[in-house]
Amino acid sequence: MTTFDFKDGNGPVPAHQHSNGGGWVADTATVADTAYVGLNAWVSGNARVSGNARVFDRARVSGNARVFGDARVSGNARVYDNSKVFDTACVSGTALVLGTACVSGNARVFDTACVSGNALVIERAQVSGNAQVFGDALVFDRARVSGDDLISGDAEVSGNAEVGDDVKEDMFIEMNGKRFLSIFLFTLLVSLVYFAILAYVFF
Repeated sequence: MTTFDFKDGNGPVPAHQHSNGGGWVADTATVADTAYVGLNAWVSGNARVSGNARVFDRARVSGNARVFGDARVSGNARVYDNSKVFDTACVSGTALVLGTACVSGNARVFDTACVSGNALVIERAQVSGNAQVFGDALVFDRARVSGDDLISGDAEVSGNAEVGDDVKEDMFIEMNGKRFLSIFLFTLLVSLVYFAILAYVFF
């Protein structure tokens, strides 16, 4: 019996090298003959890779994750838990997709970005930098989330909105076709009001 250690704490487990690409696949995982798993890529756990999906470079797909359609997972990206990447979506760099998150359409998640929880990144949206999208958040249309931004809860970012370090000092950001006072200015205004009240009370 051929075994391989996927470095997930389970030690060596029964595995084989995929016929299309040569990457290691646990016997508990399912990879279609049409899918590609590159020589240094791993698919483990109960993960499923199907269709014309490609997992390559040093990417890892594990847990109960699914990658299908024409999706691409590359670089040192990780897709795990019960997450899904499908259609023509791409996850690359050292990005993480986990929980029950879905990345689909022509969406891109790259750099060190993380999409988790029940979050959806769909259509032509992009999440990059150190950005995190989690909770029940939705990023769609041509929206861009980057830098160190956190999009969480029931937040929706859509249209041509751009949320990131390079726009934090703008007075407004646009979400769902509406303009909101930026977090930077909101925090500044609250601080000014607070100090004004202190000055009034004590002086």
